[in-house]
Amino acid sequence: MRTIFHVDMDAFFVSVEELFDPSLKGKPVVVGGRPDERGVVAAASYEARKFGVRSAMPLRVAARLCPQAIFLPGHPERYHEYSERVRRILCEFSPVVEMASIDEACMDMTGTERLFGPPLAAAHRLHEEVRRRTGLNCSIGIAVSRLVAKVASDLAKPNGILWVLPGSEARFLAPLEVGRIPGVGKVTERRLHELGVRRVGDLAKLEDSFLEEQFGRWGLALAGKARGLDAGAWFDEEIGAEAPPKSLSHEHTFERDTADAELLEATLARLASMVARRLRDHGLFARTVEIKLRYHDFTTITRARTLDRATALDAELLAEARRLFREHWQRGRAVRLLGVGTTNLQPHEGQLSLLEEPRRERWRRALAAADRVRDRYGDDAVELGSALEGLWRERAHENPARRPSRGGSRGS
Repeated sequence: MRTIFHVDMDAFFVSVEELFDPSLKGKPVVVGGRPDERGVVAAASYEARKFGVRSAMPLRVAARLCPQAIFLPGHPERYHEYSERVRRILCEFSPVVEMASIDEACMDMTGTERLFGPPLAAAHRLHEEVRRRTGLNCSIGIAVSRLVAKVASDLAKPNGILWVLPGSEARFLAPLEVGRIPGVGKVTERRLHELGVRRVGDLAKLEDSFLEEQFGRWGLALAGKARGLDAGAWFDEEIGAEAPPKSLSHEHTFERDTADAELLEATLARLASMVARRLRDHGLFARTVEIKLRYHDFTTITRARTLDRATALDAELLAEARRLFREHWQRGRAVRLLGVGTTNLQPHEGQLSLLEEPRRERWRRALAAADRVRDRYGDDAVELGSALEGLWRERAHENPARRPSRGGSRGS
């Protein structure tokens, strides 16, 4: 019988901010930017949540709901640091740890009873160790499947532990709203409601064949989830399994709509550089480059082009992104959001000519050195010249924060 822990940090961004400014404790706090900015809420304290403030909500809406809240831009570098501290603690308890995001992790605790005791005792030890060594609280869900453990940790919030005993998974899930199932978004939830399904127990009563007919392969995953099984997407993988990404992208929302061609191209360069670095972090090369343009009236277009050969070099990604931008931007029309993405990812660059190889190798060495400097001094320490005008401070809500290092997640 497996024992899975799902560890979720409580109001993580806000809690880290409170470590540096204890006067924030007990107050409604919103991380993500100023209340008059266009961004979205990255995190909200539990005091702010009482007023209806939620993650991903526009900052201006949050300000209307809770005008007395303290709005902070956030400090991503601090969040990365504390996430890594938490990861190191988790790895002391289990040789199999996977950081699902910057503030949550899944652990396989099977076979660790001789070291840490039965599941509930081990969870209490882990809970206390995280609090003692980081000053942060977490919630822990315990179950035989990662899906049920994740649901349990959510229900245990804030600062709690919930153990779903083996064999009771279906009974535990049955009274919960179907939206509680990980992976069930608003669209799927509405469709299930139309079918008369509001609770997980209602879903569990439906035939697999009916769900497959209604939702395709996703329907079969829903059937498994309703019974407490690990099914669908992330839940199909073993904990710690490194599934390579299928796409990588970054985007930036401007503080004010802009038609400044120089600023737009500099921002494009910055985005291309960020994407290229993530490609190198994953050891991948992109065959397809795409851009995303959102105008002031929210009209959004995406355009893509496939390269002759895959690449992870900043300059090559930028050259293609720039061509796409110049071809499709309506000059003079104000832009609200700009994005650069890559798809069709592969582990190899492709065949190079004898003349090309020395030049590209020099680029690889230079970029590897630049990446090492960025790792030590921050992402803004080294940048392509054409991107300097487009530099901005990473905002907490802008892109999914980088996961902590997963290379040591098996007992480093």
